[in-house]
Amino acid sequence: MIGLYTHEDMLDHRPGATHPERPERLAAVIEALEAQDALDFEPRDAPQAELADLLLVHDADYVQRIFDAAPRAGLTRLDEDTVMSPGTLLAARRAAGAVAAAVRDVAAGQFERAFCAVRPPGHHAEPGAAMGFCIFSNVAIGARVAQLSGLERVAVVDFDVHHGNGTQAALAGRPGLLFASVQQWPQWPGTGHPDQVVADNVVNAISPAGGGVAGWRSAFSSLMDRVADFRPDLILISAGFDAHRLDPLGGGPGGQQLGAEDYGWATEQIVAVARASSRGRVVSALEGGYDLEALGRSAVAHVLALQQG
Repeated sequence: MIGLYTHEDMLDHRPGATHPERPERLAAVIEALEAQDALDFEPRDAPQAELADLLLVHDADYVQRIFDAAPRAGLTRLDEDTVMSPGTLLAARRAAGAVAAAVRDVAAGQFERAFCAVRPPGHHAEPGAAMGFCIFSNVAIGARVAQLSGLERVAVVDFDVHHGNGTQAALAGRPGLLFASVQQWPQWPGTGHPDQVVADNVVNAISPAGGGVAGWRSAFSSLMDRVADFRPDLILISAGFDAHRLDPLGGGPGGQQLGAEDYGWATEQIVAVARASSRGRVVSALEGGYDLEALGRSAVAHVLALQQG
């Protein structure tokens, strides 16, 4: 059985009618999962992240700025892509809280694996800055919570089409943590190329724009070799599905051309490493993915592979 952590409050983050990161994304994921008879999951309400958990990753003044910026009406723009509505602060706290709760429950043996259907996403949020639709660094917070829960060695695998610059900034150089990310190159935000100087606990792989499925799978496999060598006690996944061929941000002729089956394959590789070194423990959290049909299908393939592996 998979733990499924989510909350309807996350639908109330409304950054604008034309914004790609819209409430319908989360609804599409939940509807697709609930329609899949082969899935066996236990729903859990995502709690609000405690301030202490947010401060494991984020600067105190940044957290206070986010709290202060939350509007009572209208929209507050944090950067050119990241917007707060009246429901955003609660949604962001539940997104981070979902991952923290899932990690604690997996560490305690309640579940072997969990999927956090959350928004806003988190992997671009840096310790002191919102960025790229992201408010709090959900998965980085989960990694630090895991260590405090007795899982000393934690690997984060990020397969979003965009580099998880925020997760990298939060985890780089921290003992017992590994950040492994595959992303399209070139691609926003312009980080994540293997030639860039990074801490020893960071490994980045790239798949060229328009490079196709074979190149992406090869790049991903190179990451898993490093994750296996690290022998983590837990693997966290930043599950972005925007390298799908139908995605408006990462798909099309210049994209990676992935299908739902490729996300299932990648998840199987992660689960195999987890079975060998982590007692099977995996916690995944939703990041990108902006075509509703592709997002739903990809999420189903991902969670099925989490369950069956």
